[in-house]
Parts: sequence; structure tokens; C-alpha cells
Amino acid sequence: MLPDDAARREVLEAQAKRVLEAAGYRRVETPTYEATELFSRGVGEATDIVQKEMYSFDDGGGRSMTLRPEGTAPVCRAYIEHGMHKLPQPVKLWYLSSFFRAEAPQRGRYRQFWQVGAELIGSAGPESDAELIVLLAQLLEALGVKDTKLLLSSLGQPETRAKYRDELIAYLRVHEDQLSHEVRSRIELNPMRAFDATDPGTRAVMAAAPKLLDRLEPEDAEHFAQVRALLDDAGLRYELDPTLVRGLDYYTRTVFEFQSGALGAQSGVGGGGRYDRLIEQLEGPATAGSGWAAGVERMLLASGELPIAPSLVDLFVAIAEPDAAPVAFGLARDARRAGLSAQLELAGRSLKGQMTQAGRLGARYVAIVDQHVALKDMESGEQRELDPDSVIPTILRGSRLS
Repeated sequence: MLPDDAARREVLEAQAKRVLEAAGYRRVETPTYEATELFSRGVGEATDIVQKEMYSFDDGGGRSMTLRPEGTAPVCRAYIEHGMHKLPQPVKLWYLSSFFRAEAPQRGRYRQFWQVGAELIGSAGPESDAELIVLLAQLLEALGVKDTKLLLSSLGQPETRAKYRDELIAYLRVHEDQLSHEVRSRIELNPMRAFDATDPGTRAVMAAAPKLLDRLEPEDAEHFAQVRALLDDAGLRYELDPTLVRGLDYYTRTVFEFQSGALGAQSGVGGGGRYDRLIEQLEGPATAGSGWAAGVERMLLASGELPIAPSLVDLFVAIAEPDAAPVAFGLARDARRAGLSAQLELAGRSLKGQMTQAGRLGARYVAIVDQHVALKDMESGEQRELDPDSVIPTILRGSRLS
């Protein structure tokens, strides 16, 4: 993050805090690296993340550690280890953290990236899914993310998915000669990823493939219908996408993704879903959960102009002669202690250059220090010689200098 990017990120963080904490979510931050087993068990051995995108290393003690590639599994680990299941449920958490994946960098996608995430743990109702989706929609709207579209689907329960997986594998085997080499090599490992393929032959095959959304058990279909009804009532438009596949194995039932047309072909800006079996997989109590994550860099790329407050400089301390440097240093220090934003000349500019720099910074006052101190009001142009001890009280009072 470069200095010019910082102000926009601060706006994003403030909006995330406003939207999520108003709904009862409290901030959590997990360690940058975790035991590799957390992700292989939680995210799934067959996922692209675990297979080829994680940065893993030996910690010197024979333990395999991994820079976190996603946020849900670490938050669930923290939920278990810190006894959050004993708190009134559901537990609502949010984070803004950095993550790491070994993939080819491209616009808006980096090996180290940042995400805002929200997790709602301890509630199995469709209202939880709908609340999270609406909150992400509110955040994207608050940031002015352009041309958004919500895709929605359901994966049902793992048992349903297992039966469907067998059906899909059989279908892919029949059409194996039309599939890309990558899809053919992964038919047994992760057949549902074939829906994400960009190869034209594979896409043609998948257009006629059986869809999991048509195979849901009645209870799962009813849950999904209730989520849709709540989104309809909230006035949130969406498209059903039976081919929507999140790249993580822990999802059950509702899955969703927000896309932005401003991002081009790689249009995903954020998404998530329900993960009712994940905490149990991590040796915690059987606990329902739902959540999402949205890319900070991608949201900023897709957003318009953000309302960035200008940086305020109350006082610029100019040094008119070298011998005045100690007095100038003390004046800037005391101004900051008094709660003022104060900058000291540090570049050795001429007095004219210092006044130009004060103008660039938008300084309200300039204290010109030589044998005495002259305080200049940059808005009115008025200037008056003051005792050094009077400069800060004068600025704090906002007194006129004439």
C-alpha cells in the first residue's frame, strides 16, 4: 500500500466498521500463519487453495505452518479455542486482514492481498444467510462499487453433494474426450470445478451437465426458498446460478457471489455462504455458521470517488535562519502535544520555498522562526510577531492576528 492509497483504504475500513458493527459484529484478528492442517482439513485437500496456492513452511520444530490463504477457518479455530461456543449465540465477528496465495499476480489479484470478512456462527436459520448478504450489499453500495450483480445458489448438504458428485463424474466420463486436459485430470478429485472451466469444449459439455440445485433435498430447498424470500423482501436483486461453485469444500446450502462489471473478466468482488459442518470438522461442537469475504483491492478498483477528508495541517513551522532550528523544533513538538497537526521544515528550503510548501499542505498558519517568531494566517494573509509561548494559545483560540 502506497501513501496515496492509504486514505481510500481508511474510508473502506471506516465504512466496514460502520456497516458491520451497527449489526452487532465485533472485530477479530487471527495470526498471519496457522498450522497447515487447519486449512487441509477445513478448506479441503482437493481445493486449488490447498493443492497449489498455499505458502507453507517448516517452523524449525518439525511443524508445517501456512500463511493464511483465507479467513473463515482461522476464525472458526479461534471460536473453538477461546470458548466462544459458551457465549450467547450467535457470535458475530468481522475482520480486515491480509492473506496470501501463490497465484499469478494480475489487476486486483496479488499474492498478498487484503479482505474484509464477516462470520455469523451459531445460527442455522435462513435469516443469517440473508443478513450477511444484505450487509455485504450495503458495504458495496456505501463504497460506490459499480455495476454489481449478485449470484445465488445452494449446495445442499454434504450427503446430497456426494450423490450428485457420483452422477456428475459419470456424466464427465461419458464426455471425457471433449474436456480440457486439466478437467480430465481432476474428474475424480474435484469434478464440480469443471463448471469454472474457461475452455470452450468443457463449457459446452457443462452447459448440459446435471445441476446440483435440481437435486436438493426438500429441507434444503425450503431453506433456500426462505433465503430468497428474505432477499426479495429486502428489495435485493439477484440471479440464480446453479453452476456457482465456491473454491472451498466447507460450504453447505447457501452460496453467493457479488460481481462487478467494472473489474472485467475477473469480476468477483466478494462472496461466501453457509458452512454448517466446518467447526465440527475442526473438532469443535456441532455448530452452524455462515460468512463472506470481500477483496479490499477489488472493491477499491470497482468503486468511484470516495469521500476522503483532506489532511489538516494547523501549523507549518518555517526556519528563517539555521540558528533558529532548535526553537522551531520545540515549537512543532509543543504544538503536537497541544493536539495540533504541526509540520516542521526538514528539507533545507529557502524561506520562499517553505512558504510554497506550507501552501501545498494547506496549512492554516505558518510560524516563521528566526530571532523572533512571526505567525502568519494563511487564509487572511495577516501576520504578527509573537512571543514563542503565545503562538500555540493564539492558534487554539483562533484569534485574529491584526
